[in-house]
Amino acid sequence: MQIHVIGLGVAQYVTLNLQAQSVLSNLTPQDIVLGSPRQHDTLANYRHQAKIEVLPKLSQLAAKFEQWQHQGASQVVVLASGDPLFYGVGAWLERNFAGEASSHTLSFYPNVSSIQAACHRLGMSLQDVHVVSLHGRPLSNLRRSLQANKRLVLLTDQYSQPAQIAAECVAAGLDQSELIVCEALGYEKEQVRHFSVADLLAKSAPSFDPLNVVVVKTSSSNKVQSSVYPSAPGIPDNAFVTDKGDGKGMITKREVRLVILSYLSLQDGDTVWDIGAGCGGVSVELAYWHPNSKVIAIEHHAKRLACLEANQSRFGVTQNLTLVAGRAPAALADLPLPDKVFIGGSDGELSDLMAQVWCCLPLGGRLMVSAVTEDSKYQLMHFSTLREQAEDAEEQSVQLAVAKQDLLAGQRLYRPNLPVTLSLFIKTSTATNIQKDTK
Repeated sequence: MQIHVIGLGVAQYVTLNLQAQSVLSNLTPQDIVLGSPRQHDTLANYRHQAKIEVLPKLSQLAAKFEQWQHQGASQVVVLASGDPLFYGVGAWLERNFAGEASSHTLSFYPNVSSIQAACHRLGMSLQDVHVVSLHGRPLSNLRRSLQANKRLVLLTDQYSQPAQIAAECVAAGLDQSELIVCEALGYEKEQVRHFSVADLLAKSAPSFDPLNVVVVKTSSSNKVQSSVYPSAPGIPDNAFVTDKGDGKGMITKREVRLVILSYLSLQDGDTVWDIGAGCGGVSVELAYWHPNSKVIAIEHHAKRLACLEANQSRFGVTQNLTLVAGRAPAALADLPLPDKVFIGGSDGELSDLMAQVWCCLPLGGRLMVSAVTEDSKYQLMHFSTLREQAEDAEEQSVQLAVAKQDLLAGQRLYRPNLPVTLSLFIKTSTATNIQKDTK
């Protein structure tokens, strides 16, 4: 079946190019045009013979396509807002219905997006703005983008309206930001209005058309602000919610965390396991700086898991950080296979964990292990010996002994933390599997 994805642009009545017009004019009564009621209304100037359907939930769409094809449809037109492949339905269709294994073929017909229209209304260059889609996504996703000297263009939904965005600016320490609400772009009732954060949080705040794009300017020439959210790796320990408060408790400390982030060397699209994640220092930082990677944090301790969940929300990494309540290695059974693994806690199961994880890693995969106790260091050394015998890994190891400045009786001193051994194993061969360590 042929799937045509047509962008409708920013107008009350759409103007289509000749290719898109030809698609519509060649539809038969058995074919389908799929979209929201508002999108169907914009096609009033273009006649077609196909059946009109309302776009269902995406989880139901594959079954619907099969149903329509069985009923005789050879073409389905999916109506999209603006550019279907820029935060639109097109990307989802491409992931699910493209490729050699699919019986469907996809064609795209782009148009002007609401993001482009908003930028042109305000005279902002597209390359100078940062686009964040909150449509169908948690509002907390905005947090990692709330930095000083930013121009953000936000795609919104009913849960991310101007007042809610203003409240996020206050929480980020950016309460002097300017918000511009672009409503009903392309319609007769179009409005572009400028507000301060205080304006939008006042009791007398105006109402808005639900069809809006919000622009956030976090700084101007006379309003330079600083965000509470990190702008560089190495989030301070006291910024995390922990089981003992004040950045103490079960969390990988900042200096050690920086080394782990560097050695793991995440790439876009990587899947990472953080085993024994504690309160989430490592997994939150990995997810925060690598939004296109998938981080899976495994933790069985209920109180630490609650802290991890709080940190996931605090730093806005709900989209690409998944929490697994359970004890490894049993909790690893049904997880997607990793490209990188960090073992920060093993509950006495370190040998078994390293053996199991090593077999899961692909060629070039990375396993990083943290060891503090002498028992864990011994198990780590034995694993290293096995890797040497198998000749299937490149190893890098470092021991960190961090001492931090403190005061005693008004005098400065340095209080040492326990030394931490970090070992990185990069898989260079998949020919030999490790034998389980029974010692």
